[in-house]
Amino acid sequence: MAVFSRYSKVLESDGSKMSVRAALARINEILDQVLAEQEGDFDTTTRWAISWYRQHGYGIGHFGAADNLARARNTSVDAMDRDGILTSRAGNVRLISPVSLPAQYDIRADRHTSNWEVLHHLTKTLERDGIAPAGDFLREAVSLPNSVIDADLLKELAHLLFRIAEAHSWTKDALSFNNLVTSWPDILDAAQDVRSTAPAQPTLDFAEQDD
Repeated sequence: MAVFSRYSKVLESDGSKMSVRAALARINEILDQVLAEQEGDFDTTTRWAISWYRQHGYGIGHFGAADNLARARNTSVDAMDRDGILTSRAGNVRLISPVSLPAQYDIRADRHTSNWEVLHHLTKTLERDGIAPAGDFLREAVSLPNSVIDADLLKELAHLLFRIAEAHSWTKDALSFNNLVTSWPDILDAAQDVRSTAPAQPTLDFAEQDD
């Protein structure tokens, strides 16, 4: 868009004048390509969930299709059901939306988490509790030993899901993910702002005591 403000006319490859609408469409097309290439950086569970979300959102899909997609990504529907990112019942599979996640979740006790799961709990925490608790949660998530959780990947995932939701006119989803993206700098600041809440320790007086 900076090009449009710098020049009086921008041309298409055939020499015709490019409209702002056409430029925006091209920008969005390139952005989608870049975001799609970034999917390879995510863990297996997250890659599966992105593909399933793109097709079904948080709606219901058939187990057979979910199973085929999972096998292609070297995972299984049953494993992801146990991990808490989806429900698989009576031949139907549905991703769990942030609002439907359990209220109590201890990421330190979760033996197998993913960027997808963390992002959804982070979204729920932000909407329910605000910036500071979201920062606390993020700090715990990225500090887990041997964790696949990465703050930059979480932000990329939030932006990718916003784009998918926007393209499908899933307004509620788009607003949630956009809120997370726009709040990201504040969440990072909160995650890095570690204040000790431990009670003050009594000081010891080593002065010579009178007998």
